[in-house]
Amino acid sequence: MSSPRLAVWARKSGWTAAGSLAAGGLVALSMPPWGWWPLALVGLVAFERLIADQPIGARAWRGFGFGAGWLFPATFWMVDFTLPGYLAVCVVFSVLYGLTGAACPPGLSRWVALPGLFMLAGAIRWRWPFGGVPLATLPMSQVDTPWATTVRVLGPLLLVGVTVAIAMAVAAALERRWQAALVLAVVVLGFWGGAALAPRGSANGAIDVAVVQGGGPQRTRAANTEPGVVFERHLETSQLVQKPVDLVVWPEDVVDVHGLFANSEERVRLAGLAQELDATLVAGVVEDVSATEAANFAAVFAADGTMLGRYDKVRLVPFGEYVPLRSLIEPLAPDYLPARDMRRGDTPAALDTPVGRLGVSISWEIFFEDRARDAIGNGGEVLLNPTNGASYWLTIVQTQQIASSRLRAMETGRWVVQAAPTGFSAFVDPDGNVYQRTAVSERKVIQAEIELRTGQTLATRAGPWPMLALAAATLLAAWLARQRTTTPPGRRGTR
Repeated sequence: MSSPRLAVWARKSGWTAAGSLAAGGLVALSMPPWGWWPLALVGLVAFERLIADQPIGARAWRGFGFGAGWLFPATFWMVDFTLPGYLAVCVVFSVLYGLTGAACPPGLSRWVALPGLFMLAGAIRWRWPFGGVPLATLPMSQVDTPWATTVRVLGPLLLVGVTVAIAMAVAAALERRWQAALVLAVVVLGFWGGAALAPRGSANGAIDVAVVQGGGPQRTRAANTEPGVVFERHLETSQLVQKPVDLVVWPEDVVDVHGLFANSEERVRLAGLAQELDATLVAGVVEDVSATEAANFAAVFAADGTMLGRYDKVRLVPFGEYVPLRSLIEPLAPDYLPARDMRRGDTPAALDTPVGRLGVSISWEIFFEDRARDAIGNGGEVLLNPTNGASYWLTIVQTQQIASSRLRAMETGRWVVQAAPTGFSAFVDPDGNVYQRTAVSERKVIQAEIELRTGQTLATRAGPWPMLALAAATLLAAWLARQRTTTPPGRRGTR
């Protein structure tokens, strides 16, 4: 390649790389905590323009740049925990979006393929590797839109498909392909209308609930906090609960027991608090099971102080609550790796209590629709999300968790009660509306009367499989259409 041509190629490549990063950056800015949701549509249209009619290599590189522009800023909080882990996660998932670009057929059929491809990429990212990392997702960015309610039809993957389909309708309109734009718009309106008619459960009584947020500085972690400090904060703050109250909810792992909880002073004091408040109490506990194993669970106490049961967390945080491939990683790892692996729970995500059957998704689990589906499928009449947002830098994770609680509320037709030690705590109704969201580091009790609800939505009944099948079908249809348009007429149907 001659020098002038090389210069032109380098300049063009630089502009293309910048454009890919910028398109992904627009999607990142649509995410919490920024939350400018229309930018996701702009970013998706820009991505479609970047890969339109490009060869496979160009589509792959531009997809990689799009993923990097999206994920590096939207998951920046991870730098505080592990810089290598942050870089690895962002690169791996940027490669996934590179593959998304590569798998998209050139030509007009890309408008059909991209909604399916983004659904498939989301399904992979939310489940792999190590159980998935469903942070900075498209559904979070669209939780304030009118079409967010489509999650109650077929879950968050449908919201991904609807969002990308809207962007593709805009892209088709920009090319004045009115028929394609109209077809995409009709599909979107069909799902949106279906959401208005879809079952969403029904009321089965009401209870008065209090959430206790003990406050204190962000980044309060077990490793840098004196034992018992967070526990005492929550005991003191519980004195602000206004009686009578039916249910009091504490956050995740604010009760840190060295040894077994059953024999601890903390259990005795929690039993006494339940008696004092004359209420059912749910508190997040971490206990040392052995020298190599711990447990993270929600314990429930009746108003007479009796411990009724516990739900042990099933979906654990990789490298935070357990270390995959520990024997390989630990010799090279810094001191922040957990010394003990959390024991994975194996019981349904619901607790029987005097105030009703409570569904539970502990912290990280609220990002996974299957955990909420397990809770409601096992009879949960409300969904509790005790969490420990205190561990995280900035407010990226905390705001994305609120967005996830809103999605889970709409998907399940249940109230969601989120309790965090230093914020954000909140109530979320089945339409995804947020009430009484606390501030970061605030010491506060929030109280509300909420409905207990029964019945299931289509999303909790069906799970992700119908959307995975639809995504695969759209991709197949797009490639078949592409093949038909590129096959010479004289060769069609020959043998």
